[in-house]
Amino acid sequence: MSDNFILADWIAINQTRIEQALSARLPDSKHLDSLTSQRLAEAMQYSTLNGGKRLRALLVYATGQALGVELEQLDSPASAAELIHAYSLVHDDMPIMDDDDLRRGIPTCHKAYDDATALLVGDALQTLAFEVLCNNELAPSQQVQMVKTLAHQSGVFGMAGGQAIDLESVGKRLNLNELQGMHELKTGALIRASVRLGALAAKNVTESELMALDNYAYAIGLAFQVQDDVLDVTADTEILGKPQGSDIAQNKPTYPALLGLEAAQQKANDLISDALAELNKLPYNTQILAALAEFVVKRKN
Repeated sequence: MSDNFILADWIAINQTRIEQALSARLPDSKHLDSLTSQRLAEAMQYSTLNGGKRLRALLVYATGQALGVELEQLDSPASAAELIHAYSLVHDDMPIMDDDDLRRGIPTCHKAYDDATALLVGDALQTLAFEVLCNNELAPSQQVQMVKTLAHQSGVFGMAGGQAIDLESVGKRLNLNELQGMHELKTGALIRASVRLGALAAKNVTESELMALDNYAYAIGLAFQVQDDVLDVTADTEILGKPQGSDIAQNKPTYPALLGLEAAQQKANDLISDALAELNKLPYNTQILAALAEFVVKRKN
């Protein structure tokens, strides 16, 4: 990577790439069999192709690129990670969960459609993710490892388990270890999965390299959530794309509430320093991964 590398340009190029990859993999309501729900297909597109940072896809691309994988081989795992993320947001926004009306500045799926459709959208996006993950030219052994990774980090020992703990913790005062444990699962697990998916697309990645990348992903995953909590306090609704202060309104445990705003901001910066230290252990050009780590704590939404 040259000294003239500009992260914003790289992000824009790869955000366009993942939008195209997702569009190609989502059901097209214009060409569906008449027996299939047009409404469901439209709602899946509505909930997935609505912008966002696409951080998980970017991490797949950045990790794979660092290890020498062709971009074409990364489109399927990048899409799978984003489909899982999209399904989780649709379900999180529902009245039985976080009950949010806005997502990325537009009505949430259950508001634009209805609760039952939103539930089915999440179900369909989740299953589509695994179909997409298996639809590539990688070796079967690599595909199996990818499926195991995404399934584990999305389920009870990952994202879903973390969300359950989050719901159980409303109104409770968690200590720092409990709060961190919850976010390691709720937010961090899918970020860790994204980095590992990119690494598993490489043929000769070693266990020590996977360990360093996993430690990097762990640190930025936690930093991402800390920054989310900070932004809930400091950013306004227009920039966030969702109601400002929603965590406070729901009496959710957050890092600023537990540590104070300045200490929470410092924790995020310390975690990024940990992530960069892990990258230094790798014999690859990790400039993009390092820049994405910095992006996690400098973002405004």
